[in-house]
Amino acid sequence: MPIETTKSTFMVAALEEARRAAARGEVPIGAVIVDNAGQVLAAAGNRTEELSDPTAHAEMLAIRQACADRGAPRLPDCAIYVTLEPCPMCATAISFARLTRLYYGASDAKGGGVEHGPRIFHQPTCHHKPDLYPGIGENEAADLLRSFFQERR
Repeated sequence: MPIETTKSTFMVAALEEARRAAARGEVPIGAVIVDNAGQVLAAAGNRTEELSDPTAHAEMLAIRQACADRGAPRLPDCAIYVTLEPCPMCATAISFARLTRLYYGASDAKGGGVEHGPRIFHQPTCHHKPDLYPGIGENEAADLLRSFFQERR
C-alpha cells in the first residue's frame, strides 16, 4: 500500500475515534498508534468528561494503551495519528514515549504545543523530537471540531 494511502487510512481511523468522542459529548479528537508494520496498536478518542480526568486526551489514552499492551514505556518503532495538533501535555507524552512520527490534522493556534504555544519539540529540555507531518485530514478534522462547538453555542 503506498505511504499516502496508508497515512490516509490511519487518519480516517483517528477521525472515526473523534466522531465517537463527539457522540459521547467529548471534544472530538481522536488518535491512533501504528507500528512500522502498519499494525494498529491503539485507538482512542477524548474521554475527559466521561472519566472526570483532565489528562484523558485521545493521545494520552492511546499511548497508555499501546505501552500497556507492549509492556514497555516507550514506542520507538511507532507513529501516532491525531486529528488535532497535540496540546503541550500530549506533545510531551509523545516525546517521552519516543514515538518516531507524528501525523496530525488541524492546527491549534490556541492550545497547540507543537507548532504553536510552547513548541515542545523545540525546547532544549526535549530529548526526543518525532518527525512531524501536519495537515493530514486537516479539513475534515477542522470541520468536525467547528460543527461540535457550533452546536454547543
